Amino acid sequence: MSTRRFSHSDPELDELYSDLSTEHLQPLWELKGLLTPTPTVASVPHRWSAAQLRSLGERSGRLVGIDRGGDRRVLACANPGLGGAPYAVSSLWAAVQYLGPREVAPAHRHTPAALRFILEGSGVWTLVDGDPLAMSAGDLVLTPSWTFHEHHNPSDEPMLWMDVLDLPMVAALEAVFFEEGPSEDVERLTDPVSRSERSYGAPGLLPPPAERTTPTRHSPLLAYRWADTDRALARRLDVTGAGAATMTYVDPTTGRDVMPTMRCEAHCVVEGASSPRIRQTGSRVLTVFHGSGVAEVGEQRFDLGPGDILAIPSWVPWSLHAHERIDAFSTSDAPVLHALGLYREQEQP
Repeated sequence: MSTRRFSHSDPELDELYSDLSTEHLQPLWELKGLLTPTPTVASVPHRWSAAQLRSLGERSGRLVGIDRGGDRRVLACANPGLGGAPYAVSSLWAAVQYLGPREVAPAHRHTPAALRFILEGSGVWTLVDGDPLAMSAGDLVLTPSWTFHEHHNPSDEPMLWMDVLDLPMVAALEAVFFEEGPSEDVERLTDPVSRSERSYGAPGLLPPPAERTTPTRHSPLLAYRWADTDRALARRLDVTGAGAATMTYVDPTTGRDVMPTMRCEAHCVVEGASSPRIRQTGSRVLTVFHGSGVAEVGEQRFDLGPGDILAIPSWVPWSLHAHERIDAFSTSDAPVLHALGLYREQEQP
């Protein structure tokens, strides 16, 4: 693709512009919109309906098999502002994954990190580098970068969950790698409590330093259970006396975000209350776990119910209003913005 050629009525300047284009150079004085007073954002606010996601997931389950040709039965959220790219917002992939009865999504690994928030059901297991993680409604399950992971459903019921990946960020850095796991049959373990939870799942308690996992950039605790999240939200509401609360999922050994590229948060808004109206640099994907209400994102209003997925672009004010208590889960790219010194947050009237 040729470099843009600027033109000018002055013959000498026009010749300069021609030579610049030939050498794949551009004159800054002719370039507009590089530095803007506020962020230029391509993503737009959007809601994906749980009813449609479930219906289309079930249809794909009937029509599309899981094999080495496809590996995963996933419906990717494509933000209408991103020109057809399969990204929910500019920095995050979000999707729903459907796994039918007795199906196995075989092992693979990739440099983009992934997480699963379970929307409904139970009985499915994710193995992360061989550690069996039970998946139940409201749980957060982590699949850190370059860990082998597979999903298997030994039950007679299908299951649906939300995937979020930092794929757009890793792709923009031209650092995507992918590798299939062993193709032969492997033992698909189950265990009431995963190894990561046995070591790191007790609040405020850790193994002796010499017995801890070698420090990594991600949390060594790979499953965060809804019962613990619900309890933490209730206590936060009680402490603050407010009508809304947010809690951040963290690495229990460091207090940092569970992933170096993704912040995970649980939100609660009690019946009749609203969350603060805020805007932040960086993009966010939110899904409703329980309850109903309305989301205001910029100038738009979206009715919300369990399983709906919401795109919240960078620097767009947003808030939640609960008709009945809303419990929600969100993922943002905030750790990257913090690391680069680019994170800003403002509460709006």
